[in-house]
Parts: sequence; structure tokens; C-alpha cells
Amino acid sequence: MMRHLMISAAVAMLATASLAAEPIEGNWKTASGETATIASCGGAYCVTLKTGKHAGKQIGRLSGSDGTYNGEITDPANDKTYKGSGTVSGSSLKMKGCVLAVLCKTQTWTRL
Repeated sequence: MMRHLMISAAVAMLATASLAAEPIEGNWKTASGETATIASCGGAYCVTLKTGKHAGKQIGRLSGSDGTYNGEITDPANDKTYKGSGTVSGSSLKMKGCVLAVLCKTQTWTRL
């Protein structure tokens, strides 16, 4: 009986761990093939390009947890900032930037 309880508890712990959302922090391959790093900064998460023409430029600041984040995203090509969001699902990050909440552009980034 005790063995069954221990096995059940172990299975429950593994199931709970697998349901936890992936963290947003880390290195990501952007839709354009550049590398962006997302790291904790001042109570939020800063998105900084590490490679490409705009390397070193911070292009976003997001807040949130459990796989869902909101804030601002900047298009480095035209230096315009938009209301943005990010949703982590496994090794994918769906980044979305919107103007007036109706005109939106979405990209999917891949964890490196």
C-alpha cells in the first residue's frame, strides 16, 4: 500500500512539473534569423538583439509569468514601438506587436 502511494505521489509530481510554463528567459532565434536574448531587468524582461544589423539594441520590455507576457516591442528597422505580447509554448515564443489593438503582426521565435 505504501509503495503505491509513493509511486502515485511521484507520478503526480512529474505531471505537475510538465504542466509548468516554460520561462521566457534565454536565447531565441527570431523570424529574421537573428539571435535575441531575453533576460530579467528591473522587474520585467528585456529583449535585446545579440546578432545582426541591430546587435546590442533593446527591442522590447515585457512583464508577466506562466508563459504569458505583455509590454512593448520595438521594430528595429523603423524604430517604432508597439504594444506587444509574448507567449511561450515549449521551445516556441509567439511575439505579437499591435497598433490600435487591431493591426497586429505576429512572429514565432525558436529557443536556442
